[in-house]
Amino acid sequence: MPFTFRPRWLAKVANAVLVGKIHREEKHPLSRVLMWMYQPVVEFALRFKWLVVLAAAAVVAVTVPVYFRLGSEFMPPLNEGVLLYMPTALPGLSVTEGTRLLHLQDKILKEFPEVQSVFGTIGRANTPTDNSPMGMVNTTIVLKPKEQWRSGMTFEKLVAEMDRALQFPGFPNTWTMPIRNRLDMLLTGVKTVVGIKISGTDLTTIQKLGEEIETIVQGVPGTRSVYAERVAQGYFTDIRVDREKAARYGLTVGDVEEVIESAIGGENITRTIEGRERYPVNVRYERGLRSDLDALRRVLVATPSGAQIPLGQVADIRFATGPSMIRDENGLLAGYVYIDMGGRDLGGYVKDARAAVESKLPLSVGYHLTWTGQYEYKQRAEERLALVVPVTLLVILVLLYMNTGSAVETGIILLAVPFSAVGAIWLLYGLGYNMSIAVWVGLIALMGVDAETGVFMLLYLDLAYKEMRAGGRMKSWQDLKEAIVHGAVKRVRPKFMTVGVMFMGLVPIMWSTGTGADVMKRIAAPMIGGIFTSFIMELAVYPAIYAIWKGYEVRKLAKMEASNLP
Repeated sequence: MPFTFRPRWLAKVANAVLVGKIHREEKHPLSRVLMWMYQPVVEFALRFKWLVVLAAAAVVAVTVPVYFRLGSEFMPPLNEGVLLYMPTALPGLSVTEGTRLLHLQDKILKEFPEVQSVFGTIGRANTPTDNSPMGMVNTTIVLKPKEQWRSGMTFEKLVAEMDRALQFPGFPNTWTMPIRNRLDMLLTGVKTVVGIKISGTDLTTIQKLGEEIETIVQGVPGTRSVYAERVAQGYFTDIRVDREKAARYGLTVGDVEEVIESAIGGENITRTIEGRERYPVNVRYERGLRSDLDALRRVLVATPSGAQIPLGQVADIRFATGPSMIRDENGLLAGYVYIDMGGRDLGGYVKDARAAVESKLPLSVGYHLTWTGQYEYKQRAEERLALVVPVTLLVILVLLYMNTGSAVETGIILLAVPFSAVGAIWLLYGLGYNMSIAVWVGLIALMGVDAETGVFMLLYLDLAYKEMRAGGRMKSWQDLKEAIVHGAVKRVRPKFMTVGVMFMGLVPIMWSTGTGADVMKRIAAPMIGGIFTSFIMELAVYPAIYAIWKGYEVRKLAKMEASNLP
């Protein structure tokens, strides 16, 4: 017979499980333990209320220097599970040598036990959408799951080991991740975390400035590698047809250039189809016949009379240098300096590097530097946060005032913000986290949570105070103390439950290891540390502040009653 759901059955189960004898707070076993622990704290805070308030202010003041010691970054690493190794060779690297180095790099990377597969390419794709230099390497390194890594190995340590193992002269390393790299390249044009754009009117001067910056930045702590584009150092084979000599043999410039295009550059004559794949068939002289200038000069050109003459008799062939790639930004020529950094925070590194460059590199009129990369995102985010954080505090302030109707109570509740900042900052400092967008998201969320716990604490104090005052029992300091103890101690269990539920939701995040875990940890860490210290300080400091505030009111009431006596 199929099971039929009946609401009455659910009601019976709920009654059997949930309904029982409801104990008073004084007799509840958990509340008795909490009240036994908390009551001496409240009595001490009420006895030395000014000392407690000053001690709390001192703790907040001591935390301020720690905040300024925290580093800064745009976002923590996402750790995509895949690395992208992107060194760039200096101009002039041959195809043969580049291929040899690529295979050697792939072999070294595959030897790391954390690496699952390696696939590297070098050069530029045959498409106008790829603006990579000819000597740029793109090596995708797929990593094994974190559980299969060596004990104690972290992402940062692995990159550092790989960087030490891959040190080739003229091949400065760059380490990033595929998704992050594509976003950085699309938004800023720079493949590294930090980059410098040199803008001016002359490519030779731009290259010279880049080389000087390369030398300066190399000495800044935290620099793993730095590479300035050789924008005016491209190597070319220059073939200039001599029209008079060509005319003697009945040749036109077009006839000679056709030989250069087909015999040296190659020409697609057909296409082969292999299943679903199609490959062009390119015909040109073998490498030995076009590998150097002497060989090029011996390339034969057919004349209209049928004679074959060497190319060197009708053309001047020599090596030449010129722009390898021309960039144009904001109406000026530009060159990039790529900086790969590690082992320190982004904000502190750029501050030191910028100071070093500005002090050692005088710029001519018409040339200027732009610091870009993720540092550019960080600057934009800081400008936005400078508006978002004050607006958030203002919204919380307005909502609190609408709820309490008292400017004093609103101010007392807002004291939870500096109290929570103590734990948030110290936990971030202990974990070695930098200030980032993720951390600020956690701090903004913490402000709302702090306001909630502050309202909760003040609510019970107000209820106890108003209850005794309505009963005509608020006439002395002892009456006020009794009300505060009742409001704080007798309602300690729901306060612990509120904070406990928050911890149960946030603490497990700190043990997560999947993709995106580093971002989630930066959001959760300030909330965990902030809720902890905010709760501890609210339990001790709020009763003292409330006693100071209401103490004036109690004394005022006592004087009014004394003056009304006959």
